[in-house]
Amino acid sequence: MISLNLTSGEDPLNLDRIRAVLVRLEDTIIFGLIERAQFAHNPQMYQRGAFKELMDLGFKGSWLEWFLKETETFHAKARRYTSPDEYPFSTGLPDPVLPAVNFPKILYPNNINANPSILSFYTRAIVPRITRRATLSLAAQKRANGLTGDQEFEDDGNYGSAATMDVEVLQSISKRVHYGKFVSESKFMSDPAGFIPHIIKPNRDALERLITKPEVERKLLLRLQKKAATYAQDLGPDGDPIPLPTNGKGPSGVVNGNGYGGKLGDLAKLDVDGVVDLYESYIIPLTKEVEVEYLLHRLDGLTQDDIDKLLEISKEKGRKAKAEANGTS
Repeated sequence: MISLNLTSGEDPLNLDRIRAVLVRLEDTIIFGLIERAQFAHNPQMYQRGAFKELMDLGFKGSWLEWFLKETETFHAKARRYTSPDEYPFSTGLPDPVLPAVNFPKILYPNNINANPSILSFYTRAIVPRITRRATLSLAAQKRANGLTGDQEFEDDGNYGSAATMDVEVLQSISKRVHYGKFVSESKFMSDPAGFIPHIIKPNRDALERLITKPEVERKLLLRLQKKAATYAQDLGPDGDPIPLPTNGKGPSGVVNGNGYGGKLGDLAKLDVDGVVDLYESYIIPLTKEVEVEYLLHRLDGLTQDDIDKLLEISKEKGRKAKAEANGTS
């Protein structure tokens, strides 16, 4: 899992370092989606109470929720969730067996956890889309073996393998979304005076405008499209992309995932447009919600003296900027 070394002594709120982590997480998420896409939808995995075996164990959640709980139980013992950039999907996890790591104080205390929303949109919107090709292929195989109707769709029985990839993708998306807190803290501390009025008199729209960079988002989506189109290709022995067959859907010689976006999604390893939509419709908006919510609570428990000290940071930076502009020190 991609992460910052928060004990290295380097500034964990440096925006360049944060951006580097977010860019690397793009690769992790895309490759995880490619691995998940090779299995069928398997909707039974996401239905609570669908597995008698889990009910017999006293677990009333879904197969994926059970898989998350078992995985995160081990990770909690290894103190994963004591790190300020890690958030579990499960509750009631055990305490670490190792002594606590002495992390520097980075984020303002908060209890924001967007994982319930991440789990919901991932299982309801993302999994059905990225597994479409595998699901259709499975249906064709079942029809060839005489199974038709409801029996031909969606379930290939690879519950362990599919859930393993689901967990990896979910944890990567969670880290990506919750890094919004680091972005908010970094931007807040760079100019507290720009944020404080909109926190004291809560103004979500104004705070969102302060943290939003439309050009950065545009470039992010373009980069994602290029990455996904590249990674969705099959390569031959010489390392060159293998041309897609025509199949009546497009010209031969077209590279997997390139040129046609979703139109060739059934032939490429991954729905390229689906990856872009994952970020554009879900990850980016949810990250902004986390960033704004974090900012709205950034002054909780502070006295007026504390707030004045924060305002002084902006004043001091203003004085330095003016001095530099005038050529003085």
